[in-house]
Amino acid sequence: MQFGIFTVSDVTEDPTNGTTPSENDRIKAIVAIAKKAEEVGLDVFALGEHHNPPFFSSSPTTTLAYIAAQTSTLQLSTSTTLITTNDPVKIAEDYAMLQHLADGRVDLMMGRGNTGPVYPWFGQDIREGIPLAIENYALLHRLWREDFVDWQGKYRTPLQGFQSTPRPLDGVPPFVWHGSIRSPEIAEQAAFYGDGFFANNIFWPKEHYMQLIGYYRQRFEHYGHGTAAQAIVGLGGQAFMAKNSQDAVNQFRPYFDNAPVYGHGPSMEDFTEMTPLTVGSPQQVIDRYAAMRDHFGDYQRQLFLMDHAGLPLKTVLEQLDILGGEVVPVLRKELAANRPADVPDAPTHASLVAARDAALAAETAEVK
Repeated sequence: MQFGIFTVSDVTEDPTNGTTPSENDRIKAIVAIAKKAEEVGLDVFALGEHHNPPFFSSSPTTTLAYIAAQTSTLQLSTSTTLITTNDPVKIAEDYAMLQHLADGRVDLMMGRGNTGPVYPWFGQDIREGIPLAIENYALLHRLWREDFVDWQGKYRTPLQGFQSTPRPLDGVPPFVWHGSIRSPEIAEQAAFYGDGFFANNIFWPKEHYMQLIGYYRQRFEHYGHGTAAQAIVGLGGQAFMAKNSQDAVNQFRPYFDNAPVYGHGPSMEDFTEMTPLTVGSPQQVIDRYAAMRDHFGDYQRQLFLMDHAGLPLKTVLEQLDILGGEVVPVLRKELAANRPADVPDAPTHASLVAARDAALAAETAEVK
C-alpha cells in the first residue's frame, strides 16, 4: 500500500502572524515538502492544478519534473489534472515527457475541477463538464495506446493519423486515477477502463464516499477487470498532530477558523466529527485511518493534506516528520494485516510493464 501527501497549492495568509508567503515562497516550499516526503519514507507526492488565485500550480508537469530531478524513489502524481479544460493531446504529450524524465515514477489523477470560471477561460462550458471529461479521457486513453489516431468528437477539432510524442515510456502509459467528490459518472468511467478511483474523502461524511466507492467496485467487477475487492481505490485525508492532543487542537484552531477552504462554517470539533480531519496525537491519527478499511475495504493509496490553510513551512516539515516517523509505519502494518493475497498493490510503472510482458508471453504460448 502507498502512503503520501497531496497539496492544493494554496497561497494563504498565516492567521497567527498576518504574513502571506509570496508565490515564489510557496513554490520553493512545495519542492522542499516533496523532498521531505521522500526523506521520511513516504511513497507519493501529488500536486493539484489550478489557474486562479490564491493557488499557484498552473503547470504541474513543470514542478513535478523539477522534483523528479531531486528525488529517486518518490512517486509523482497530480491532484488533479483537469481533464475538462486541458486539451487531451497536450496531456498525452506533457505527461509522457514527464514519465520519461522521471524514469516512470509518474501517474495522474484526472478530475473536472470545481472552479466555474476556469471553463470559459479555456473555451469550455462548465455545464458540459461530465461529457467533456468522458470524451476527453476517451481520446487521451487512445493517444497513449495507439501509434496513429483518427478521431472525431464534439469538443475539439478532429485528428487524422495523429501521433502524440514522445510515446509512453516502455510503451506503457502512466496509470490513471479518476478523482471525484460527488459524481457517479466519474466512478463509472474509472470502472469502465479498469483505472483507479480516488475519493477526495475530506469534506463529506464517510457514508457519502462509501456509496461512491461501493458503486465503483461493483462496476469494476461488472466490466470484468477483477472482483470488486480487487478494484484500485485511493483515499484522501487530513491530519494535524502534536504529542499532546490538546496542543494539536490549540495550534491548528486558528488555521482552521480562518482558512477559506473550510468555509467558516462548522466548528473544528464538528468538522472532525463529520469528516476524516483528525487533530490530535499520532495515535489518534493511527486509530482513525486504520479504521478506513472497515468502511471502504482494502485499498491501495492513502494521501494526506498537510500544507494548506497558511501553515508555515517549518510546521509542515515537522508534521511530515511525525507522519513518516510515527504514523505511517504503524499504518503500513495495520493495513497489511489480514489483507487478502489477491488484493493488488497500487500500480507502478514496473508492475504495469511486468503485467504487459506477462500477458504477451501468455499470448505467445497460446499461439505455439
